[in-house]
Amino acid sequence: MTKIYISIGSNIDAENNIRIAINALQDHYGKLILSSVYESEAVGFDGDNFLNLVAGLNTDEDVHTVAATLRKIEDDNGRDRNVPRFSPRTVDLDLLLYDDLILKEEGLELPRDEITKNAFVLLPLEEIAPHLIHPVSGKTMCDHWLNFDKDSQKLWVIDFKVN
Repeated sequence: MTKIYISIGSNIDAENNIRIAINALQDHYGKLILSSVYESEAVGFDGDNFLNLVAGLNTDEDVHTVAATLRKIEDDNGRDRNVPRFSPRTVDLDLLLYDDLILKEEGLELPRDEITKNAFVLLPLEEIAPHLIHPVSGKTMCDHWLNFDKDSQKLWVIDFKVN
């Protein structure tokens, strides 16, 4: 079994689309460990606030199958791929970590660069896996969060019920 972590985000009908994405992940993978849901301002463009969280789970699927599954869930939920990279989205599912795999291919980078660059990824990941070691830096998620410039990106926990 491989332990993976997935970032889930939306800023279009966000509460509904986050629920749909979580349900689709549960239907496909079973039990999920979910962080709190955080709201943050859009990063990289002007747009509505995002809702974000991180899910942890175990899978027997290879990394490319996981990536394809995430893409299909996005597509099934109206993800428009004909827009700029930094733009509003119905649902964004990013594979953050696949055990300690380090991989850089077209369309797939592990660990995801966003882990250490974006509070809306790092804080929810640190919440559910504080002692997880980043495969490149060798530091824990807790250490990364402690050293993160928290004034650079604001986010806050919201009251969110999955079902």
